Amino acid sequence: MVLFINNANCQIAGFALLTIGWILCTTSMGLDEWRVWYMEKPLVAPSGVACVGLWKVCIQHHNRKFNRPTHCYYYSHRDAFLPLSIRVTQSLMLAACIMGLMGKALIIFALRNVYMGPPHKNAACHQFMASGILSMVASVCTSITVLWNYYSIMKEEGVAFPPLLHLPFKPDIQDIGSAIFVAALAAFLLLLSSLSFLSYKSPLVSQVHPQGSDI
Repeated sequence: MVLFINNANCQIAGFALLTIGWILCTTSMGLDEWRVWYMEKPLVAPSGVACVGLWKVCIQHHNRKFNRPTHCYYYSHRDAFLPLSIRVTQSLMLAACIMGLMGKALIIFALRNVYMGPPHKNAACHQFMASGILSMVASVCTSITVLWNYYSIMKEEGVAFPPLLHLPFKPDIQDIGSAIFVAALAAFLLLLSSLSFLSYKSPLVSQVHPQGSDI
């Protein structure tokens, strides 16, 4: 029993990493600062700053005394004006969050098998392996989202927002938003957690040695 517990210590740390990575992943998906647009000739906001996210765009209104978004416009993957980069990454981030949640559930069952009693055959090992694969895929989906948005910013990709927003197709300056860094950290933590889960090895082989010594 002690062998199982000692062998799962690394996976407990992996569970903590997975939890933090999943929280950061879901948080970054809802942030609006994926792409920050700076416009020298603003059409609506006096400062000419708009934050473009995966699910919404917020026009920032900056005064000397306060900073707040004037309004946010929400959209979905069904909106035809969205470029392919945003529509695909919306689905990728949703998939990453779902797989991360499924991985957390499997880890809870795996750790329960380890600490409540010896796993039945290789049950815990299979659960750790499945959770590691899910976490790895979630990390890949998040990484693709980060890299695709970074490439779109460097390429100065435009977005044909509805006329009611009075936003240009392309800004004068397009910069990286804080959400990209949050998502990149989430992808890194998810990767570390997946490696810890995949490194788990059931100590069933070590139970054979006492039998051999009695002969």
